[in-house]
Amino acid sequence: MNRIVAVNSNCYHGYSLEEAIEGVSGAGFHYIELTATKGWTEHVFPTMSLNYLWEIKEKLEAANLFPFSLSGHTNLMDTERIADFIANMRLANFFNCDYIVSSIGEAHLKDKAVVSNEEVARHIADLIPHLEEYDLQLVLENHGEHSTGSVIKSIVDLVRSERVGINYDTANVIYFAGINPLDDLPGCVDRVKHLHLKDKIGGQKEWHFPAIGKGYIEFPKIFDLLDQAENYSPISIEIEFTSSGPKDLDEINEAVKDSYRYLKGLGLQI
Repeated sequence: MNRIVAVNSNCYHGYSLEEAIEGVSGAGFHYIELTATKGWTEHVFPTMSLNYLWEIKEKLEAANLFPFSLSGHTNLMDTERIADFIANMRLANFFNCDYIVSSIGEAHLKDKAVVSNEEVARHIADLIPHLEEYDLQLVLENHGEHSTGSVIKSIVDLVRSERVGINYDTANVIYFAGINPLDDLPGCVDRVKHLHLKDKIGGQKEWHFPAIGKGYIEFPKIFDLLDQAENYSPISIEIEFTSSGPKDLDEINEAVKDSYRYLKGLGLQI
């Protein structure tokens, strides 16, 4: 299986990016997804000094880690937050990323009426000139109100741009919708350009996302499905533990190593 296999720095939520770099590279990975999520995990952020961002670039190079993707989650339906997302695009370009990841956000008007997929698509389409300027692919994550791949696909199809695709999160579809990804992914695989590989223990609305291979998601079948569709999109491992979080840094590092060993065992080239 020849595809990019990365680790999302959000696995190290609550810890520094320097610690994430050390843990990810120490486990044997060569790709990382940087996280720039306001108020959650700000491992890199547009308000950081240019000197510090250059230091991060140098540390990534020294660790032989390529930041191919940036997780820049913003509520794309909130017009007051679009400037934040454009700043994240600029940041992604600074790190030479190819992808920027975001969920769509809450699709409600001020009177709480649900916004149509057509209106969501118009909001997304307005970002295309900025994606072109910063040479990025925007991949929309199945999350929250838009938790299935089929819903995201319908929006991506309405946008009609090669700059916009799906970031398929293998556990979010279970957590938010109670649907097996093997039942959902086939209907949207043609629009998937990026995946968050996340395992799951427990059912809907139960926050338990262990190391890859430690839950019940059938990843060999997911990779078979992707291969049959000739979809070799990059994958980024996301480990979010339980609602209590990891007990310490060592637990995160061990989970990242366990994920590496599991995926190597499936035949992935890392």
